Amino acid sequence: MHALSIPTWIIHVSSVIEWIAAIWLIWEYGELTGDRNWWALSFAMLPALVSAMCACTWHYFDNPESLQWLVTLQASMTVVGNFTLWGAAFWIWRASKSVKTTITSVSKNN
Repeated sequence: MHALSIPTWIIHVSSVIEWIAAIWLIWEYGELTGDRNWWALSFAMLPALVSAMCACTWHYFDNPESLQWLVTLQASMTVVGNFTLWGAAFWIWRASKSVKTTITSVSKNN
């Protein structure tokens, strides 16, 4: 636990808490709007959360060699998380584009 200073720990832990809150808020937004694409975004955020938790765990145990695999897992989850977030963002963009097309078509027919 001595690997990081208290202010650095505060930043690490608060970032994890903020990420969990963001996942929950995005899920709730999807429920309120009835748009399941936002649920996909909240699921897509999970690999980045795992990545952050790996980093915190490794630092908590003072960065031992025996837990070096956590660093590899953390890096892997960062890459996976970047792709899942990109995919979810693309999915939301594509869905919003089709909704705009539908709205435009309906308004032209009226």
